[in-house]
Amino acid sequence: MLVKSRTVSVEMQMYQSLNARTTLLEKEKQYLWNLEKGYEGECMFDVLTEKVDGCNHLILNDLLLKHNNTTFQIDSLIITPRNAYLFEVKNFEGDYIYDTRTDQLHVKANSKDYEVTNPLNQLNRCNSLLRLFFQSYGFNLPIIASVVFINSEFTLYQSPPDKPFIHPTQINRYLKGLQNNSSSKLTNMHTALAEKLTSLHMVDSPFKTFPEYSYDQVEKGLVCASCSSLSVVVEGRSARCVRCLRMETLEEVVLRHVGEFRMLFPERKITTSGIFDWCGMGVTEKVIRRILDKHFSIQGSRRWSYYV
Repeated sequence: MLVKSRTVSVEMQMYQSLNARTTLLEKEKQYLWNLEKGYEGECMFDVLTEKVDGCNHLILNDLLLKHNNTTFQIDSLIITPRNAYLFEVKNFEGDYIYDTRTDQLHVKANSKDYEVTNPLNQLNRCNSLLRLFFQSYGFNLPIIASVVFINSEFTLYQSPPDKPFIHPTQINRYLKGLQNNSSSKLTNMHTALAEKLTSLHMVDSPFKTFPEYSYDQVEKGLVCASCSSLSVVVEGRSARCVRCLRMETLEEVVLRHVGEFRMLFPERKITTSGIFDWCGMGVTEKVIRRILDKHFSIQGSRRWSYYV
């Protein structure tokens, strides 16, 4: 049973918005690519875990926790009657080599080897902190931690069989084993553990970083929710992207852009004229006012009014 679903981080949303409206530096584009690649892999794993039959397990995705002033992130956690299965999901692609002498991981690209961070380092840190977290709240449940390589185009040469790696061809069998090896039932303890983890999840990550930007620097207009292009045109009560042909209602488009505006410029008040300008004047002020009146509360009066 899914207890906590995965959401797109504010950091990734902000980078995507700025990428559509400004010209990011190459290192910022690479950072966004890494965020999107990681999220894509985690969602691929979610699809597989949600297919596990039965209700004798609890699935928690994308947890950000703190223990003893140390913050740690969990990609996926599956609680079963006997164990808690901790997964670090990696969407690596291509040919990699594991150096058993140094426990280093290298990627083969253009006839050269580049060292990358061994995901076991992050897994072991997370495993240790989660175990201490369990102990501090009185939960005695063994943790089995693994790194999942989700991408079918990934190959790890010299992979040590004693390391907790789950390769693409092993994932389905591993997950089927979770449901087949559990004859006992979940108890109130397991439910309480899931509730405690969910309640202590931190929504605001201390790790996030953002490019520098200002209101005057970003391009105004209607951004497509699918292809992120500034190619959306209004057609009556709908809006259509001329690049990918995605259709949305005008209300959906305006509300999405209000959310984007609040995310990027939380210090600015939401006004009819402000959202009109943010949408690149692509939606009339009359329509914007009607939608804001419907979904928000108005404060102030006349030209000093704004929405909350």
